[in-house]
Amino acid sequence: MQLNTFAVNPSHTRGRLYPEIPTPYRNEFQRDKDRIIHSNTFRRLQYKTQVFVNHEGDHYRNRLTHSIEVASVARSLAGALNLSEDLAECVALAHDLGHTPFGHAGEDALDECMKNYGGFDHNAHSIKLLTSLEQRYAAYHGLNLTWEVLEGIAKHNGPLTGKLPEAIVNYNNIHDLKLKEFSSAEAQVAALSDDVAYHGHDLEDGIRAKLFNIEDLEELEFISGYIAKIRTQFPGLPYGQMIYEVIRHLTHSLINDLLEVTRSNIKNYGIETSDDVRNLGKPLVEFSSQGMSYMMRIKDFLMRKVYKHNRVTTVAFKCKHVVKQLFELYMGNPELLPFEWQNSIQVGKETKARIISDYIAGMTDRYAIKEFQNFYNLTFSNF
Repeated sequence: MQLNTFAVNPSHTRGRLYPEIPTPYRNEFQRDKDRIIHSNTFRRLQYKTQVFVNHEGDHYRNRLTHSIEVASVARSLAGALNLSEDLAECVALAHDLGHTPFGHAGEDALDECMKNYGGFDHNAHSIKLLTSLEQRYAAYHGLNLTWEVLEGIAKHNGPLTGKLPEAIVNYNNIHDLKLKEFSSAEAQVAALSDDVAYHGHDLEDGIRAKLFNIEDLEELEFISGYIAKIRTQFPGLPYGQMIYEVIRHLTHSLINDLLEVTRSNIKNYGIETSDDVRNLGKPLVEFSSQGMSYMMRIKDFLMRKVYKHNRVTTVAFKCKHVVKQLFELYMGNPELLPFEWQNSIQVGKETKARIISDYIAGMTDRYAIKEFQNFYNLTFSNF
């Protein structure tokens, strides 16, 4: 595929913190992808919550399947725009590596525990994992990814200003990620692919969990149009297939909207180089105002019907309790930590609270529950 002039060509990467000899059979972003998917952190995503905790069912999304779905959307969008599919895929696969057990409930609990110690941010923790905590190679700590992949992850929510998380500041001091600039077009594609993916699959999982039904979705008139069309075309379609068809239509609609607006931006702003993208002063990759309205209305629907549903909030309450109790336990009894984590505290590598936070953030849902049970001898039969 011939890349656009403003795409990030893997042969022109800004490089790695620790220079390495290129491999003859992979470009640099393909090499990064392999490092990401072979990491311990990536494998642990299989047992980390997206919305529903692992024990609730085998077919609900987890952080791993979510990341794979985001990467799939990102590759499709990048290919349609003649961008580097490999770079977009890397950023998508790694964007959630820093998530705690129990999804956003776990993150909120850990951030509250760390409020006097600099807080907790899963995006910053992703950078810390990729640049320090993952220890597989003899020559360095971290995965030594390319500048462009780390930039895209650090700026997942856009340019960074104001007071920044310590992990990002520390790495940026030795490998300047140009935090105040917008990221590459590929990284912007990955960020919005995250929105497309989770809006669709959280609707599907919410229906699967019987938190709402297809008829409830008809309050969103743009989705009710898809439902009517599918019923006309496929009368008597089984419920499960109906759900999938509705989400498929919605996803295609959002992707087409994003492509149309982005192509218009490329033309209207005369984008020719990757620097043009970074210095535009606004996102190049974006939805139309109508597309954004659809996304906001879906988010509001999910908030009312799924995220604030008592079944979900009840489990979230228990999950937060697990995280907070484990944090307090380790703060008061650091000798309960594995030896290597105890040693980090003893040598003063970082504050005790930050080391404990890093340890808890790395736990899977089931490991956190197991540790909680081990120390408190409680039954989670109804967890």
